[in-house]
Amino acid sequence: MVFALIVITLLVMATALFIVPVMRGERGELTASRDALNKAFYHHRLSELEQDEEQGVVTERPLFIRELQENLLSDIPGQTASAARPIARWTLAPGVILLLVITCGFYLYAGGLGQVSNWHQVMKRLPELRAQVADENAKPLTMADIQDLGLGLRSDLQANPDNARDWLMLGRVGMALNNASTATQAFARAYQLSPDDVDIKLGYADVLTRSADPQDNINGGNILRSMLAHQQGNLQVLSLLAYNEYQQGHYPQAIGAWQVMLKILPADDKRIEMVKASIAQAQAKSGMDKVRLAVAVTLSAKAQQQLPQQGAVFISVTDGSSPVPVAVKKLPLSRFPLSATVDDTNAMMPEHLLSSLHQLRVRVRISQNGLATPASGDWYGESALTEFSGNSQVNIEINQQVP
Repeated sequence: MVFALIVITLLVMATALFIVPVMRGERGELTASRDALNKAFYHHRLSELEQDEEQGVVTERPLFIRELQENLLSDIPGQTASAARPIARWTLAPGVILLLVITCGFYLYAGGLGQVSNWHQVMKRLPELRAQVADENAKPLTMADIQDLGLGLRSDLQANPDNARDWLMLGRVGMALNNASTATQAFARAYQLSPDDVDIKLGYADVLTRSADPQDNINGGNILRSMLAHQQGNLQVLSLLAYNEYQQGHYPQAIGAWQVMLKILPADDKRIEMVKASIAQAQAKSGMDKVRLAVAVTLSAKAQQQLPQQGAVFISVTDGSSPVPVAVKKLPLSRFPLSATVDDTNAMMPEHLLSSLHQLRVRVRISQNGLATPASGDWYGESALTEFSGNSQVNIEINQQVP
C-alpha cells in the first residue's frame, strides 16, 4: 500500500511538471522589440551628433545623419513575424497518456512485478513446505521447492529473527543448495540463539567442517569433541569428527574415531565396509598402515599347568606412564605359544593411537571369565618399557597371577 501511494504521488508530480508550464503560458512580454531598440539607438545617436556639432567636433552633420538613416533602414526585417499562438489544452492529453504508458511499461519490464507476485505465492505455500519437511513419509522436496522454502524462511526471519529452528532450517536449505555463505551464517545465528541444541550444534559443526577456511575446521572439531565428551556413542558425532580430522590431515585421530564406530555398529550394518575403506585410505595417506606391534606370548610351566579350559586372551598396550590402555586386542583362548599383531585398529580412543607412541609397555592376560576387568586367579605377563618406532616385536612370558 505504501509503495502504491508513493508511485501515484510521483506520477501526479511528473504530470504536473508536464502540464503546469504550458497552462501558465508566457510569464511576460518582452520589454522591447527589435524595432524599438533600433529607434532608441537612432535617437540617442542624433543627440550625440547634435552635441558634437555644438562642440565643433563634427562639421558634416547631415552626412552622418543620412548614413545613420541608411543603417536603420537596412536593419528593418522584410516581414513582420506572426504572433505566437497558445497551445490548445486538449493537445496535452496525448503527452500525459504517453508519460503514464511509458512509466508503467518501464516498471512492468524492470520493476520486479513478476518477482513480487512469485514471492506472494511462495509465502502462501510456506506452511505447506514446512509440513512437507517435517513429515518423514512425505514426498521429498524438489530443488525448486527448496529454493522457495529458503525464500519464505528469509522473509519470516525478517519479522522474527530470534527463531532458532527457522535459522536451523535455513542453514540446511543453504547446504542443500550448496550455498556455503547462507548455510554458515544461518547455522552460526542458530548456534548463537540455542548453543545447547544438539541438532544445531551438529549442523553447525558439519558446515564448519566442510568450509575451506582452516579456522572453521578447527572450530568445528572443537564443537564435535565437546559433544563427544557427553555422547560417546553418538555415531553422527563420531562420523563427522572422523571426517573433520581427516580434512585437517590428522589421520591418526580420524582413524581412531572410525575405529570406535566399528565397535558400535551392528555386525550386519552396511556402513561397516565404508568405514573400513575410509580407515584404509587414511592409513595409506599417513603411512600408518605400516605401524604394527608383533607380540609373541609363551607360558611358564606353572601357568601351563593351571591353564583354564575356556576364557579369553587380552593384549593391552599402554604408553608406560598411564595405566589406561592405548590399544586392546581380545583373542579366544587357544594353544601356546601365541603370536598376534596390534595396530591402530585396536585403539581405545580416537585421539590416542598406537602410532602416536614412542615407547610402550605390553601386558597379556588370560581371563577366565572372558571379561576385560582382571579377576583373582587370572594369569598375566608384562613387558618392560620398550622403545617403539612403528614396527617392533615384543616377547612376553605369562608367569604371574592376579591375587
